[in-house]
Order: sequence, then structure tokens, then C-alpha cells
Amino acid sequence: MQKWEYLTTPLLIHNTKAILDNFGSDGWELVQVIQGPQGPESLVAYFKRPINEGA
Repeated sequence: MQKWEYLTTPLLIHNTKAILDNFGSDGWELVQVIQGPQGPESLVAYFKRPINEGA
């Protein structure tokens, strides 16, 4: 059965592409972006990636 690990991180609005590209190159898949606790200028990104149990 596939196992996953998860990551939650703030997402800076002025630099979203670079941040998402960086996590993507590390194997993280973006699952969702939601508004953060500081209002509409604050975003939180949720990522997941498979756990490689053979490594």
C-alpha cells in the first residue's frame, strides 16, 4: 500500500511560482492552497509526496 508524507507551509503571494517550483522539484505535489489566518494576503499550501520505503 502506498504511504504518504505531508507538508504544510506558508505561501508568499509575491513569489508563488518559485516556491511551488522548488517544492515540486523535491517531489512534493501541491494538494490545496487556502487562505491563512492573517486574511486574504496570507496563503497556506498543503503538499504530499509518496514515502519510498525502500530507501
